[in-house]
Amino acid sequence: MWIFITLFAAGCQSVRTAYQNTLARQTGFLHATMSRSLYGLPLVSVYLVICWQVFGWVSIGNHFTFFVAASVCAIAQILATYFMLRAFQSGSFAMGTLLAKTEAVLAALIGLPLLHYTLTIGSWLGIFLGVLGAVVMSVKWSNVRQAHKDISLLLGLGSGLCFAITSVTASIASHSLSGSLITSAGVTLWYVLALQSIILCGIQIYKSKDVLAPFKHEFALSCKVGVLSSLGSIGWFTGFALVNPALVKTLGQIEIVGTLYYSKVRFAEKMTKQQWIGGAMIVISVILVVTSTIK
Repeated sequence: MWIFITLFAAGCQSVRTAYQNTLARQTGFLHATMSRSLYGLPLVSVYLVICWQVFGWVSIGNHFTFFVAASVCAIAQILATYFMLRAFQSGSFAMGTLLAKTEAVLAALIGLPLLHYTLTIGSWLGIFLGVLGAVVMSVKWSNVRQAHKDISLLLGLGSGLCFAITSVTASIASHSLSGSLITSAGVTLWYVLALQSIILCGIQIYKSKDVLAPFKHEFALSCKVGVLSSLGSIGWFTGFALVNPALVKTLGQIEIVGTLYYSKVRFAEKMTKQQWIGGAMIVISVILVVTSTIK
């Protein structure tokens, strides 16, 4: 089940990321980051009500754990999205997305002491191969000695770290609730998006001195970003609640197919042989993870 949910989430995220990149160029990083939470919240609210009716409600077993983990998740995702959009502007659409994919191995390492999940050898190989593929695709080997000075590289890696923290804390928050895991994931997602909306809308209103500022810029495009983001997030958060977030994120790297398409077609970026090799490594990593976890 988690495999199909993850593939759906990856597909939504691939399209959403392309739209969000366009939105950031037209309205700025703040509005583009805010749009995924504010404009996605209504759909997630409807989804949560459906989960409540179908799977039943949940109770908060550990209030402190839930609110701390979910709040950290919300802030980490804001930073991850901001760093990724900055990476797009500093480098390329493909590079920014691919470097953010280092989150898979980071989620595995962070999750070991916090989630107590165990991984098979095949899963570890798949995770590391996927990250290596992302590095192969994005690093210019002629300038590897200067890589630490490449702002797009640093932003992409920072995005990957924050996305990894998002994955792990989302899983912790969902498991701190008692009841259906599907509803638990929905509650966690709703809280995360609500907190993000409050924070980002507050910042945008303060900077613009206009209460309606969040709704005045590229409304139609913002709605597309919000809807696609909410659909993807429903898939991600449900996957995080069901299995190890590292496995979900590694399988989600199949999003690379969409990234290559949008990089080449929508943003007219040329793909090199090195990038195609890295892409092939990522596809192989996904196959390893899937075959290692299917019983």
